Amino acid sequence: MLAKRIIPCLDCDLQVPHGRVVKGVEFKQIRYAGDPVELATKYYEDGADEIVFLDITASHERRETMADVIKATTENVFVPICVGGGIRKPEDYVNMLKAGADKCSTNTAAIHNPDLINQASEIVGSQACVIGIDAKRRYVNNPQESDDRIIVETENGYCWYDCSIYGGRDFTGKDAIQWAIECQERGAGEILLTSMDRDGTKDGYDLPLNRTMSELLDIPIIASGGGGNPEHIYRAFKDGKADAALAASIFHFNEYPVPVVKEYLRKKGVEVRI
Repeated sequence: MLAKRIIPCLDCDLQVPHGRVVKGVEFKQIRYAGDPVELATKYYEDGADEIVFLDITASHERRETMADVIKATTENVFVPICVGGGIRKPEDYVNMLKAGADKCSTNTAAIHNPDLINQASEIVGSQACVIGIDAKRRYVNNPQESDDRIIVETENGYCWYDCSIYGGRDFTGKDAIQWAIECQERGAGEILLTSMDRDGTKDGYDLPLNRTMSELLDIPIIASGGGGNPEHIYRAFKDGKADAALAASIFHFNEYPVPVVKEYLRKKGVEVRI
């Protein structure tokens, strides 16, 4: 069995010259969390399996993502780096990989231009083509009246999941699970799946969402949004069937460092790299 991955996420913006790491709740209430290069180096030393950088304002501001931060990070960090935000065309994938990234995550641009997935996967390979999906629950009274959307049963009733773009600022009406299936067919190698309802809440991952998508897709699913303690991460693997778990707050504010999470999982019988 493949080892489950623990992935710290650095949500970054460019409010200072070299960027800063921030964290919000449900994509709002942003607060400062640290320096991106310093935090990435710490997580590498702590044993993180991968690190994700998300430039959360690049798409909204229609600008390029911060390659200089990635270059500085990869001088001393030697685990896979995934970069998202502002990736709009195949050349952006190439440029970020040249800067030191191993993967690129695309959300807004891929929804606007799905052919980007085909083009990018052909140029840099599926393994470097990650699709970020920011999904929000839309509850329905009658699961039979779904307008061909995939309806999921949750602890609060039936819902489908709406795709958001521009860092949670706009909604598309596109079914997130159907979109993930299309992304796989177009050549995506992985899905970074964020629950907008759980983001920053520390209430646990959206297990019905992760489980449904994991069962329908063959490519890996990274669970994101809601990780508040090691038990939540364990449940993302056991009940949500995710291949990796991404978290931010618990790592940034040293609530549960990476080694503590991995030791907890190991004792629960989860295969992890120690």
